[in-house]
Amino acid sequence: MRRGCMSPGEIQCDECHRAIPYLERYLVIDGAEGETQRLCVDCCLKKGYATYKEMKERQELTFFPEAGG
Repeated sequence: MRRGCMSPGEIQCDECHRAIPYLERYLVIDGAEGETQRLCVDCCLKKGYATYKEMKERQELTFFPEAGG
């Protein structure tokens, strides 16, 4: 399961090991075997877990792209 979250300032990206600053968005992916992975926005964009969509004349980041989009 994927969850979009806001950092409390104590989170580190499991991919690049960068500290995720207070109130920056990040993605949590819960694996089938109970493991949890936390990814910063940059790593999500590189892996294709996040995209920017045009919404109301501005670009917005989404971790949950629409099906078939």
